[in-house]
Amino acid sequence: MPRNSRTPRSSRCTSTGAAGGRRPEEAFVTGILTSAEDFERARPWGLTEAPDHETYLRDTATLLAEARRVFGTVQARMFHPEDFADFCLLHALDPGEQVARDRYLVNPPLQTQLLPYQGEELADDFLPRLVRAREGGLTLRHADLLLDGGLCGAQEQASPQVRQAYERASELFRRMLVGAGAGTYQFHCVVDGPSGRLAADARILHWEDGVVRINDEDLDLVCAVLCAGLVRELPGAALLHGSQGSAQACGEYRQVAWAWQSAGSGYAPAAVELDGVEARPGFSLGTVC
Repeated sequence: MPRNSRTPRSSRCTSTGAAGGRRPEEAFVTGILTSAEDFERARPWGLTEAPDHETYLRDTATLLAEARRVFGTVQARMFHPEDFADFCLLHALDPGEQVARDRYLVNPPLQTQLLPYQGEELADDFLPRLVRAREGGLTLRHADLLLDGGLCGAQEQASPQVRQAYERASELFRRMLVGAGAGTYQFHCVVDGPSGRLAADARILHWEDGVVRINDEDLDLVCAVLCAGLVRELPGAALLHGSQGSAQACGEYRQVAWAWQSAGSGYAPAAVELDGVEARPGFSLGTVC
């Protein structure tokens, strides 16, 4: 399943960046206030000199574009005011100080929320992904706790059981997509854990030639949630729905919705309603190569 594939100059949003040298092999890391509401909540901390969120986003787009010219890697994540305030309280930091912002941005438990910036349009593309990455990062941490740290650490440190379950989860997901064929889909999966439900979503574009386009962070989260359910033998469900078809098929499309359910050991076709979508039993995953 193919995957999609320090401030460089003075800017009004420099205070949300974590600075380093200017060598191309070094990374530029920044946090972005993704909504006008978050922008207003963060005003007391002086993160930016911008007068409003719209100006702030223009400044941020300029900052990111210049960072891509200077640094080998450019990463960002959602700068969440409540998360930041809690982090400062926990570590006895002054939220108005640059060191607090830098430590918050590179906090190891939150590294799963970082996304590479590759020149995407900011408002309509990258910002929604940042919001989803924060939500997905929290779910990934939840799944990681269920697996005693087997997901977020180095792969070689994971137990054989977790590695095998992750490979099995990846294969289950692959078979769902291959069986669906070409089309544009939404995927939802949930696992009912002992301390709450884990959920993952993904937007999928499946081309006629078999190439699948899916954001890396969505793929990682889906496989992690499925893996946690398999390892801990937790009940769960998966649903794939959308528009099946392609231009090669004379432009014919049809709306589909398939679902599978697990009692803990594996996924079998079942009628399911999830996130307001009703789905009929999916195809047998054992019949998909």
